[in-house]
Amino acid sequence: MTESTVAPLEQIVTVGVDTHDDIHVAVALDQLGRNLGTTTIPTTPQGYRQLETWARRFGRIEAFGIEGTGSWGAGLVRQLREHGHRLVEVNRPDRGTRHRQGKNDPLDAEAAARAVLAGTATAQPKAGEGDVEMIRSLQVVRRSAQKARSQAANQLRALLVTAPAELREQLRAHTLAELVRIASRWRTGATPDTHLLVTKHALRSLARRHQQLTEEIHDLDAQLSRLVQQAAPQLLAVKGLGPLTCAALLVAVGDQPERMRSESAFAHLCGVAPLPASSGKTRRHRLNRGGDRQANYALYILAVTRMAWDPRTRAYVAKRQAEGKTTKEIIRCLKRHIAREVYRLLSTPAAALPRTT
Repeated sequence: MTESTVAPLEQIVTVGVDTHDDIHVAVALDQLGRNLGTTTIPTTPQGYRQLETWARRFGRIEAFGIEGTGSWGAGLVRQLREHGHRLVEVNRPDRGTRHRQGKNDPLDAEAAARAVLAGTATAQPKAGEGDVEMIRSLQVVRRSAQKARSQAANQLRALLVTAPAELREQLRAHTLAELVRIASRWRTGATPDTHLLVTKHALRSLARRHQQLTEEIHDLDAQLSRLVQQAAPQLLAVKGLGPLTCAALLVAVGDQPERMRSESAFAHLCGVAPLPASSGKTRRHRLNRGGDRQANYALYILAVTRMAWDPRTRAYVAKRQAEGKTTKEIIRCLKRHIAREVYRLLSTPAAALPRTT
């Protein structure tokens, strides 16, 4: 009788990580989905090295599935990428799954590992460094500054409504820019003690805040323009795409355009790809309300502006109107076409195009 032996298979490890501010919880699975162990690490470079050492004890590391790669998991992602590991971005489990299985950190980490092992999670995390990450940081600050400036302008107008009659009549006809310029120059003294002086003091404070925020926004716009020109001159070369709209599209994609598997994937990323909603004999699609809303808005702005000046777009709009399409439906179609054009520009950054006239 002959005997045969089978060499033991190398154990391949998939690690799922549930990220938090101070700690990360990780679960390791083998290639058969068996749970190999759980660990908790601090969110420090030493903790990240500890995670790698712990995972290597079980075998060859195949991939890390990480939740929150753009927030709490950003530091872990950077270090693991430097060490050559395959990284997969994992979304948190849906409510139905959590309702059936419960919710705690080890369960979430195990769900992340199983999503990678099953192939349901395939997205590559953003690099989190480089020109686009710098653009994202400036964009976040600019958005908050713009919101604060709008609040200051609204408060300025609201306070003027209840101001003394003579002051209200003096200023009510002025534009916002004139109101800010006039109010910022008032002198109310060190201790205003009348209704008129206190109101002027409050209006002056709001006006000067508005001016400071305007200067801050102008500075951020200059920095954004420089970085966008550096990161994607081929986008700025397209008429109708300004620095802010380009910045929104670049932030959606990240520093690695190769993360997008296809033009369709980019359309889904921007929320402009209609979703199938068919059932039985009914064949239909519905509006996609997901995706990156800032990128979606950037495509909307470009579609609307092209409807005003681009002859080809205006001819397309006329054709669609003749077919009975509404303006909203036409804009949705235009955004889908524009997404295809932008994808080609982002996927071939070396092919900078001249500005269209």
